[in-house]
Amino acid sequence: MTFVRLMAAASAAIVFAMLVVYVMLADPPAVWFLAGLAAGALLAAYGAVGGRRRAALVASGVVLLGLGVVGILSIGLPVIVAGILSIVAAAHGRDARLGR
Repeated sequence: MTFVRLMAAASAAIVFAMLVVYVMLADPPAVWFLAGLAAGALLAAYGAVGGRRRAALVASGVVLLGLGVVGILSIGLPVIVAGILSIVAAAHGRDARLGR
């Protein structure tokens, strides 16, 4: 497994875990927050398996960083870490493609 795929898979795994934790902790959970976490996780997972990897990882990173800031008082820190992993994976994939 390449570095980019590993980082993207780690990001998706973190977000899926936080999604489960949020559903268990929140009463009732905010649907828009759940949808954002699910979208970020699915984009990171898509970036791990192929397709338009860079675009999916950048979109995942932006969504997750935004949601991490919003949820910083509860589950935000792991979500921010997942967003940073997605951005780093996107940047690394770009550098590898350009031959740097």
